[in-house]
Amino acid sequence: MKQILQNLGSGETLLAEVPAPGVRAGSLLIRTEASLVSLGTEKMLVDFGRANFIQKARKQPDKVRQVLQKIRTDGLFPTIAAVRNKLDQPLPLGYCNVGRVLAVGAGVSGFAVGDRVVSNGPHAEIVCVPKNLCAKVPEGVPAEEAAFTVVGSIGLQGIRLIRPTLGETVVVTGLGLIGLLAVQALLAAGCDVIGVDFDSRKCGLARSFGAKAVDLSKGEDPVAFVNAETRNRGADAVLITASTRSDEPMHQAAQMCRQRGRVVLVGVVGLNLMRSDFYEKEISFQVSCSYGPGRYDADYEERGNDYPFGLVRWTEGRNFEAILGLMKSGKMNAAPLISHRYPFDEALSAYANLGAPGALGIVMHYPETADATRTVRLSAPEAAGSAKTERGVVGVLGAGNFTGATLLPALKKTDARLKAIVSASGVTGTHLAKKYGVEISTTDGSALWNDAEIDTVFITTRHNAHAAQAIRALDAGKNVYVEKPLCLTPEELNAVRAAMERNRARGDGSRLMVGFNRRFSPHVREIKKRLDSVPETKAFVMTVNAGAIPANHWTQDTAVGGGRLLGEACHFVDLLRFLAGTPIAESRVDYLGGSAGALKDVFSISLKFADGSIGTIHYFANGEKSFPKERLEIFCGEKIIQLDNFRVTRGFGWKGFSKFKTPTQDKGHAAAMRAMIEAVRGGAPSPIPEEELWEVCRVCLDLARG
Repeated sequence: MKQILQNLGSGETLLAEVPAPGVRAGSLLIRTEASLVSLGTEKMLVDFGRANFIQKARKQPDKVRQVLQKIRTDGLFPTIAAVRNKLDQPLPLGYCNVGRVLAVGAGVSGFAVGDRVVSNGPHAEIVCVPKNLCAKVPEGVPAEEAAFTVVGSIGLQGIRLIRPTLGETVVVTGLGLIGLLAVQALLAAGCDVIGVDFDSRKCGLARSFGAKAVDLSKGEDPVAFVNAETRNRGADAVLITASTRSDEPMHQAAQMCRQRGRVVLVGVVGLNLMRSDFYEKEISFQVSCSYGPGRYDADYEERGNDYPFGLVRWTEGRNFEAILGLMKSGKMNAAPLISHRYPFDEALSAYANLGAPGALGIVMHYPETADATRTVRLSAPEAAGSAKTERGVVGVLGAGNFTGATLLPALKKTDARLKAIVSASGVTGTHLAKKYGVEISTTDGSALWNDAEIDTVFITTRHNAHAAQAIRALDAGKNVYVEKPLCLTPEELNAVRAAMERNRARGDGSRLMVGFNRRFSPHVREIKKRLDSVPETKAFVMTVNAGAIPANHWTQDTAVGGGRLLGEACHFVDLLRFLAGTPIAESRVDYLGGSAGALKDVFSISLKFADGSIGTIHYFANGEKSFPKERLEIFCGEKIIQLDNFRVTRGFGWKGFSKFKTPTQDKGHAAAMRAMIEAVRGGAPSPIPEEELWEVCRVCLDLARG
């Protein structure tokens, strides 16, 4: 199928061929009939992509500070690579979609195949959208007008924050798509509406809907106009839907308001407020968030958990329904806002006209049939008899940041044949497949299990999917490399072990490896050589300046990411187990108390090994970024080793060893993946001994539960 993508690095807007998504639980699979280009948001993204690096930096000074900080801690070249990788990721454009339901995901009620729905899906021939971001289109509302529902909901949410009452005067500053739809919604609510804009045509549209308008291009004074219309009482409220860096809209809004008036910002304007403007009249000011309650709440949007109707009357989904209801009743008319229509095959022409005079509502119409193929071949297969067709034929499950920045660059340098990559949307998977020479991009995970040529699967999906996917791959006779953690519960660990036993009983002899990469770092290998020459017991102190992750990030969700102990600290349990060279006999974890420890991401792990060695892992999310992220200190036999951020290893008291340095930070990712491929191609056992792997996973699960 075809989809519109924006490359923020090169600035190129693409009409790309990507695999169609499959239906997911809690979602609807939709064949698109029409979609609306959001001139504000999408033009901003396109312009940003076309800007050079200096211009991009000027637009995002906060990101520049983060880059400079990363250079100080990780070095110049890793930072450059990380920035380029981030900008290279394709961004799907669009969020105003209308289409027909092709399939209904598990757990979804109230929708059926064939229903016509609006959603915030992107510009693509087929989209998969969570149920709470969809609403049925009433009979009689044309698809191209229903496509305005989402932008209409943005304005509607701002109106709800104003809480207008019958007969109040409300000013709408900025008569773009959101502003003109908001004008109609306010008129439907019984308000006297005054629109303000520099564009005479838009002012004319506002008047045609029944509002008054102030044309700034003609030098008209909005404050004087509002005072004249309200008998010098001032407007009850101002809704700002403009986009400008100027502070003037906020200043004018305060001047136009009556005492205790309300100002709500929906657009993007300068916010250098004058205290006197708001103080003297006790004006309230609020910023509106997108389509309404539920926006950016993963529990609502992704997991489909709706807010109770009686407690949260208007969610983003119910705002969609309200806009569609206004269209059905004739109180909102989007047809006059359509300035351009394009067939989807000519979508790039639409984007070429984003800044054209008179551009307002740009609607794209889609073919009546769409290619629902979930697999796209991007390059010819390896010739039969090639060394790469024998062993080490790889399928990758997951196409996130780790896959693009670390996994595929490492695998590309091995003798592996990169045959297939699976991603949920097909977009990032296809981009990475083209970049790294993967033959096939697909949205169908079963393509990996069912492909007889693929003998090794790398899993880099979200943590809660790891165990089930590893079991599926092992039962299909594949070698499996799973990014940590292997699983989130003891029951899952037992199930994976059972899958390994079944695999072994069939004679498949598959290898299972978890991405505990630190043990493969050249620094750690150098340290291991030194430690193995010392018979005395050892004391390990691992300090991890992990940095804060927001509470609503998926890794903090114990059901999805497992929390930071299972999600990342497991690396360091494995590292100390490897260096100690003996089983872990005892383990415990202590969490920071008080509000700072509420997320359970500040903790110390204590380990005692079978030979009497001890280890402590201090995992802190409450530190400062300028301090190195990872530091290991080892004390033994009157000697000390210090590893600083996997860039420099220093020895104290060691004969013939004082310093080991690598050109860049090397945490062993590439070496770990290379070891897996070499084991597969050479018929060797898994690079991490199986019993050691089970032990580390069990210890981490026990710690997470304790």
